[in-house]
Amino acid sequence: MSSFPWLSVVTFLPLLGVFFILLIRGEPDVVARNARSGALWTSLITFAVSLGLWINFDNSTASFQFVEKVIWIPGLGLTYHMGIDGISMFFIILSTLLTVLCILASWVSITDRVKEFMIAFLVLETLMVGMFSSLDLVLFYVFFEGVLIPMFIIIGVWGGPRRNYAAFKFFLFTLVGSVLMLLAILTMMFEAGTSDITALLTHDFPVTLQPWLWLAFFASFAVKMPMWPVHTWLPDAHVEAPTAGSVILAGVLLKFGGYGFLRFSLPMFPIASADFTPLIFGLSIIAIIYTSLVALAQEDMKKLIAYSSVAHMGFVTMGAFAANTQAIEGAIIQMLSHGVVSAALFLIVGVVYDRIHSRDIDAYGGLVHRMPSYALVFMIFMLASVGLPGTSGFVGEFLVLIGTFQVNAWVALLAATGVILGAVYMLYLYRRVIFGQLTKESLQAILDLNGREIAVFAPLVVVVFVMGIYPQPFLDVMHVSVENLIERYQSALAAAQGASVAAR
Repeated sequence: MSSFPWLSVVTFLPLLGVFFILLIRGEPDVVARNARSGALWTSLITFAVSLGLWINFDNSTASFQFVEKVIWIPGLGLTYHMGIDGISMFFIILSTLLTVLCILASWVSITDRVKEFMIAFLVLETLMVGMFSSLDLVLFYVFFEGVLIPMFIIIGVWGGPRRNYAAFKFFLFTLVGSVLMLLAILTMMFEAGTSDITALLTHDFPVTLQPWLWLAFFASFAVKMPMWPVHTWLPDAHVEAPTAGSVILAGVLLKFGGYGFLRFSLPMFPIASADFTPLIFGLSIIAIIYTSLVALAQEDMKKLIAYSSVAHMGFVTMGAFAANTQAIEGAIIQMLSHGVVSAALFLIVGVVYDRIHSRDIDAYGGLVHRMPSYALVFMIFMLASVGLPGTSGFVGEFLVLIGTFQVNAWVALLAATGVILGAVYMLYLYRRVIFGQLTKESLQAILDLNGREIAVFAPLVVVVFVMGIYPQPFLDVMHVSVENLIERYQSALAAAQGASVAAR
């Protein structure tokens, strides 16, 4: 199992597709058609290989699996070190799945510079998978920051009328926080003498240094999540990005922050994490309640879904720092569920935008009369976003609230209001778009979902119900790794508390 370089294949296979797409020559129509086909086949094969990670994964150990380690820069002691555990594995599969669906969803809507668009998406896939697989801190940072480049290009070239503003705002917000993280990485390397994440996970950083390192990582992860109040780049980026760009942005890139908190902040800086937990709880509650209220006021469908993403990520940060089994497993399930559901909702918007080129809620109404299949699919993902029992959204939110209640009942109670508000704005959106009379002239001839669009939504519907009805296979994969994380976190807190008592 370990002799085959699974992670390197999954990470760099998309670049092989990029190489073949670069070789395509001929008439513009031929180039576009071959570029689409090449990107689709490459992403399908990559997704199939990524499923091999799950098939061959050992649920009984918290150790990193599929480990590959090669000297990268000997003079600096840097290594090409790859490996995954129960926390990171599903994010790789999520990345490869959504890449396939993004290419399918862009089949007709992207007509300009198709070759370059497909190349950008395959490069983005490599960087996303590499980020979740990295076990060297510098290698992680390279992938983590590298994602900015293709996403900046996707928004800036294929985006809406204000694409340049949105692309630069996205780039600058995320870059500023990441500069602080780079300084923290250098400090950690000097302090521990290594950039190996597996070694850093067991290194005891000085208690006086931990808050500074924690804040530096927080600056980057909070923007990526995004947490309130550094979330303002997200609605602009979503509104201007093409549909596929919004899908990847919401489905995968927002998970970088939550993954970072679980991989770095909690296990490496446990004392600082415990000290800053009240801050995280406060920001999470504000995000859940405030951005839900802001979502209610939106007239643009994409902006409403973007603000709902900030609210859902509030549950993730709250669950992560509640630091018990139910809360952390709930946070991971919530990230996976949100990755599927928010991606589907942006695809839902993309379907009608491709037909009448409007995202305004007022431009629609009565679509159920012309698009019954669309109305059904929209309803499924709307209810999953609300957290209806039997859907993936329920499992994540329920576990987070149970875990948080054990730590602070008031925080859980305030967060629970976000579930109610989420139902309000999503049902309000659905009623205005789907129900009512079909009176608008532009909607009289609108067509229902075609075969390609059904193929895009079908796997997402399956995942939503499988995770919602029988989440055990997902929980089994992450359980041992989460238990190991909590044990390390609690041990560090107990040791620090013992040292404090002894000092008195």
